[in-house]
Amino acid sequence: MNADFSEIGITTNFSFLRGGSHPKDYVHEASRIGLRAIGIADHNTLAGVVRAYSELKNPEVTHPPRFLVGVRIVFIDGTPDILVYPRDRAAYGRLCQLLTKGKLAADKGECKLALRDLLEFSEAQLLVLMPPRRIDKAVILKTLERLQSSKASGVWLAASLFYRGDDKRRLAGLQQIATTARVPLLATNDVLYHHSTRRPLQDVLTCIREKTSIDAAGRRLEANAERHLKPASEMARLFQAYPDAIVETGRFARLIDFDLGQLSYQYPDEPVPPGKTAQRHLEDLTWRGAHKHFPARIPPRIKKTLHKELRLIRRLKYAHYFLTVHDIVHYARRENILCQGRGSAANSAVCYALGVTSVDPTEVDLLFERFLSAERREPPDIDVDFEHNRREEVMQYVYRRYGRHRAAIVATVIHYRPRSAIRDVGKALGLSEDVTAALADTVWGSWGTGLSEMQVKQAGFDPNNKMVVRAVELATELITFPRHLSQHVGGYVLTQDRLDTYVPIGNAAMDDRTFIEWDKDDVQALRMMKVDVLALGMLTCIRKCFDLIAQHKGKRYQLADIKSKDDDEVYQMLQRGESLGVFQVESRAQMNMLPRLRPRTFYDLVIEVAIVRPGPIQGNMVHPYLKRRNGIEKVEYPSPSPKHGPPDELKRVLHKTLGVPLFQEQAMRIAIEAAKFTPDEANGLRRAMATFRHVGTIHKFEQKMIGNLTARGYPQEFAINCFNQIKGFGEYGFPESHAASFAQLVYVSSWLKHFHPDVFACGLLNSQPMGFYAPAQIVGDAQKNGVTAREIDVSFSYSDNTLEEQVGKYCALRLGFRQIDGFKYADPDDKDTDGSPKDTEDWGQRIVEARQRRPFVSLEDFARGTALPKRALILLADADAFRSLGLDRREALWAVRRLPDDVLLPLFEAATAREQPDERSVPLPEMPQAEHVVADYQTIRLSLKGHPMEFLRESFTQEGVLSCLEATAKKNGAYTKCAGVILVRQRPGSAKGVVFLTIEDETGIANIVVWPKTMERFRKEVMGARLILIEGQIQESEGVVHLVANCLIDRSNDLGHLANEALFKKRVLPSGATVIEPLNAERETDPAMPAQKIRHPRNVRILPPSRDFH
Repeated sequence: MNADFSEIGITTNFSFLRGGSHPKDYVHEASRIGLRAIGIADHNTLAGVVRAYSELKNPEVTHPPRFLVGVRIVFIDGTPDILVYPRDRAAYGRLCQLLTKGKLAADKGECKLALRDLLEFSEAQLLVLMPPRRIDKAVILKTLERLQSSKASGVWLAASLFYRGDDKRRLAGLQQIATTARVPLLATNDVLYHHSTRRPLQDVLTCIREKTSIDAAGRRLEANAERHLKPASEMARLFQAYPDAIVETGRFARLIDFDLGQLSYQYPDEPVPPGKTAQRHLEDLTWRGAHKHFPARIPPRIKKTLHKELRLIRRLKYAHYFLTVHDIVHYARRENILCQGRGSAANSAVCYALGVTSVDPTEVDLLFERFLSAERREPPDIDVDFEHNRREEVMQYVYRRYGRHRAAIVATVIHYRPRSAIRDVGKALGLSEDVTAALADTVWGSWGTGLSEMQVKQAGFDPNNKMVVRAVELATELITFPRHLSQHVGGYVLTQDRLDTYVPIGNAAMDDRTFIEWDKDDVQALRMMKVDVLALGMLTCIRKCFDLIAQHKGKRYQLADIKSKDDDEVYQMLQRGESLGVFQVESRAQMNMLPRLRPRTFYDLVIEVAIVRPGPIQGNMVHPYLKRRNGIEKVEYPSPSPKHGPPDELKRVLHKTLGVPLFQEQAMRIAIEAAKFTPDEANGLRRAMATFRHVGTIHKFEQKMIGNLTARGYPQEFAINCFNQIKGFGEYGFPESHAASFAQLVYVSSWLKHFHPDVFACGLLNSQPMGFYAPAQIVGDAQKNGVTAREIDVSFSYSDNTLEEQVGKYCALRLGFRQIDGFKYADPDDKDTDGSPKDTEDWGQRIVEARQRRPFVSLEDFARGTALPKRALILLADADAFRSLGLDRREALWAVRRLPDDVLLPLFEAATAREQPDERSVPLPEMPQAEHVVADYQTIRLSLKGHPMEFLRESFTQEGVLSCLEATAKKNGAYTKCAGVILVRQRPGSAKGVVFLTIEDETGIANIVVWPKTMERFRKEVMGARLILIEGQIQESEGVVHLVANCLIDRSNDLGHLANEALFKKRVLPSGATVIEPLNAERETDPAMPAQKIRHPRNVRILPPSRDFH
């Protein structure tokens, strides 16, 4: 009897903020305690079931329980909760449709279901009513009666204990109700966590959900730690007075004849011309595309590859999938939307012929098996990038073509990360907001395992304080718990029949978007096919650049028109490290690598894209490759001992990278060819790489791979480095095909930067936010390359940044209204779901339309002609945009404040109302240059008038602080001091805790290295400063200069001085102008002058925040 118990009342952490354990935790615990079957029934969701199902295959689960798929329906009409378990595949489909109905009737994350909805979909369901703590006999009997009259295959009344002293009376009452209703009693522990040690965390989850604290939660918390998975013997003891309730659980489990393995997925049939099969149509399109790419003659090697790929596609019956992707790409091209395939699909010559990818198979060696393999028998996964501003048009096309009943986006699980975990746990434990904020602010980036003792000290707390220790422990447990579901960035699942019979579909937060409850790993585990419609900002930028070139220079380009030539001017620019704004190679690490690698060919760019990644770095492969490339080290290939294989068995794998593995494909082929992994083992390793950051199962292969390599005679150092490289790829690494796809865009963006710096800067600004650098650096770089930049002006600017008449070699760059923080404008690429322009308020367009009627002659004339709200006029004045009307910033602000507030008046009344009586003329003092620069940064995030550091240079020079230019010119090993505004903070996972800062002053930039020990001492300064002073040593290597920090001082308060003119009284500015009297001094003698607000520097946004990456 004991062994027949099955626990069907399990709640996982996919019942967000309720369940205290992961689905996999229950699988392992059930295996450990010997349960025959477990059933997961989360609240109105199936989001966690695939994870439990997949975990059953884990070899560590020595006694896998039978897994039952169910849902706990929570109703909006007062009906008690009901567990619903489908008896067969058809019933499972009805359960998914039931949940879909509830989710589509509610906002994202909600589900609105009434009992009548369940009854509609009740056929072949097993229903278990879960009595609430306070039993209402009449309600339960009435509900049971309605369930029994449905088409359900069985109805039960659940019995669980609350361990509060009244369990005996409660069970007796439930047995009486069950007898009256003639339904069996079924035992469950109504499980909330897999082990009793999770009870404290479950209490915290309750407090987060209820928005309260442990001290104030009261009876909302569980009274004990008993709601965990219990062995059959323990449950039999607890229900010894009701043994049939235990036996009933086994009978219940045996009635179910469904598991997730029965989901037989069918990809939708694509329409094909009459008389053709899908395969034939695909072959015709492929050969047509191949002849277009190679009009003279298809190279024999490419022809052979195409035949091979098409045979495998036929064998695996994937023709419809390729036709789908071709159709989506064809739609984008028809609508003039730039797109490009990437990832493993770039290994396919068929994808190239179809126009899905742009990697020419004659330039790189393709590894089609990485994309599609008969042995692996996994569905292909094609990623296609589209312009990020127009990707929505493509997504809505997919919905229109397949219907929302057959197409939906996959989910992304949003997990707790260190910062959010410590904040929520701190609130639950009753810590003040100041304490939780201080602890959270010590966390860098998104991922991590918790807070170190040093971080607690950095926050100003005693690491031995019991409450702080408890908060850190619970936050560490909470990290990786799911918080909620969101939509994937663009992965679609498409089906031939109704998708809502496979998985529930719900509303996304965005209008006209729906998504399923499973993420990409769940979909892959069930062998469902996914089409990725992704967004890439650089494609938007490139398309905008092409449009500008056509408009201003009369030439038209497509991506395919720009071909690289070995060691041309573009490569020479990259060899100098001049790559600000260039796709993929604009980070400081990439800028430092470019002069060392000195790319001369397209394949060099492929390596450049891939080499500054955790894989090669953690595998210690970067320096050996560079030494061999530069002739310092001889090219050698690792080899086994003679008895285990030929000395050149890896030459074919590594010859293109000089005997050093740099790509994922190479690491995988080493595992197969040198470590002799079986196909299944190699597939497991590949999966572990893909999920390393979230799941961390890759360590299982470490001993086998290193052991196999060394046993076959490979050097141990090589074996260890290879596996470290694989772990690095798990963090973030590029396969060769992916790097090749991105290398195409590296060259195109570099070509634009070199030959058309005016166009490139304008395109970048109009595509923000994207990339590493802010608008100030983009404009500054363009100026260095000979482009004239012009201020925002109401008489000349448009909403977008634009190009004007040629000044010297290039067109002048006119800043647009979109640069003004808070100014309303409409991006012409923003479209509604039907493809029409969005009806967005556009103040910029109103200015342009009024200007086209007649030129503006005064501020009053401008205000009448545009009818802009007072808020818009103030923003324009703040941005110094009225210069063409004879008003500088201060005069414009004064004049705008004299205008009446917004009123709804007829045209002539409004014109009259704006005619203000003359006031006595008040001479306004000249606005200091420093204040202009501050105002520019506050309003448009850049200044063409100067750099903030210009006005602090005198005081810094007196302290012996050098400019960036002076500091970086020092000899290797020199000790120096340097200060600047922080542009970028980076802490790559591959850098072992090293932080890289990029600072800027009026002379240029300096690269700062902060070692981990220094970071721990100066964490607050590194993470919080806008303006920072660094003391350290110059480190120069291969022409790359860094300042290695020993001491860092936050000097952000100095920026506040720039906003207070009193501190600049009689100070000589770089322009030579002398400020005699500050504005507030004038006001002392003339109360009519408008007051200048003086605020604490921390409350003034002198500079936009840095761009931080990890």
